[in-house]
Amino acid sequence: METIGRFAPSPSGRMHLGNLLCALLAWLSAKSSGGRILLRIEDLDTVRCKPEHTARLEDDLLWLGLDWDEGGSRGGSCAPYEQSRRSELYQSALDRLTELGVVYPCFCTRAQLHAASAPHREDGLTVYSGTCRDLTPEDQAQKRLTRVPALRLRVPDESITFLDGHMGIVTESLPLDCGDFLLRRSDGLFAYQLAVVVDDAAMGVTEVVRGADLLSSTPRQLLLYRLLDLTPPKFYHFPLLLDASGRRLSKRDGDIGLDALRRRCQPEEVVGTLAYLAGLNPSRQPCTPESLIDTFSWDLVPKEDIRLPADLF
Repeated sequence: METIGRFAPSPSGRMHLGNLLCALLAWLSAKSSGGRILLRIEDLDTVRCKPEHTARLEDDLLWLGLDWDEGGSRGGSCAPYEQSRRSELYQSALDRLTELGVVYPCFCTRAQLHAASAPHREDGLTVYSGTCRDLTPEDQAQKRLTRVPALRLRVPDESITFLDGHMGIVTESLPLDCGDFLLRRSDGLFAYQLAVVVDDAAMGVTEVVRGADLLSSTPRQLLLYRLLDLTPPKFYHFPLLLDASGRRLSKRDGDIGLDALRRRCQPEEVVGTLAYLAGLNPSRQPCTPESLIDTFSWDLVPKEDIRLPADLF
């Protein structure tokens, strides 16, 4: 079976090095097995995601030599490749889940969701406490008079175990580590978990490469694949890039973005440095993505988060 990978950025600002590392690893993982790569634009949040960011994102990828086979402005057989234009597919999946009886309305406010009494995971993320899980139809009707509900998936009392292609065996308890998760927000926007499952299945994606911060999303998505009777891809999660102080890179904080890098670096320098950080290049020597294809191996990529040196560029 042909490998089909994907890079699925959110065009909410200029990409930083962590985004570029994801693009590079996804590209190399697919190309090293003779596969294809598609570009999907995850612009569900239309307030933060702008067309001009998408155009600049594509230009940055091409500047780095990270071409793609379908998607983005190139289109393809699975068009549209922008999530903001795929709502009908998400609604169809939501309808199927509703028919299965695993969807319920949630009327909790943001303040209630972040209440101190709510259970928290070890990484600090809040697990939904199930406040609205067992509301009667009468209670739901009364609450609808004053608030439009979000929609949640009622998770079963079980654990999901899967083999990550890089991180190994991962097990998560759905009720304890995940909780009933969002499928659609109260403002009508579909949630990330549902959208990516629908899109990856519809686009024939066979492998997903993404940062370790999304590792905990995988059991939820595997549950959705099962409920929707879809075939899941192989998952590969890579370590996060941290700045010199140990803080995660962020678009919002203006960390090492392409604006500055393109002013003072050649694309081969950026690729060579990223490859070095990922264990794919013996030094920071400049190189192209193509030159890394023949020697690429997930065995070379570290599993622990990578701290950037202060003198990176």
